Amino acid sequence: MTATQQPDPFGYAPTAGGPSGPRARFWQRFGAVVIDALLMIVVYVPLAITFGSSAGSDLALLVTIAYFTVLEGGATGQTLGKKALGIRVIDISRGGPIGPLRAFIRWAGRIVSTLAFYLGYLWMLWDREKQTWHDKMARSVVVPTSAYPVG
Repeated sequence: MTATQQPDPFGYAPTAGGPSGPRARFWQRFGAVVIDALLMIVVYVPLAITFGSSAGSDLALLVTIAYFTVLEGGATGQTLGKKALGIRVIDISRGGPIGPLRAFIRWAGRIVSTLAFYLGYLWMLWDREKQTWHDKMARSVVVPTSAYPVG
């Protein structure tokens, strides 16, 4: 480590200016978010019609939490949107799945990333490891499946 490189609080080794491996591009991640959001709307509308707006929203929130926790925390690290765009979530230190607890932390971190005028999402544009705030909270990165194949 040179004098200009600082140790990283998340425990991965610093590199000379770029990410430590291939990372998903902004527009890939954006496209995956759009696909996943559309899927969640498809879930919300029938629930709201069937159970009413308030109860439907509560059920849709539970479905959304389960969707991201199970799929991003699972073996592939992919929601349907990520699968469609050829990207996945992995542990930044060891490269494997992040597990359901960290996937839940990542989901909750999206709220923080959104509340700050989406700055947490845009953070990846200048971050060395191309991480959003919710990636940092869960100690994860989003990578292309071409470089980090599933299974």
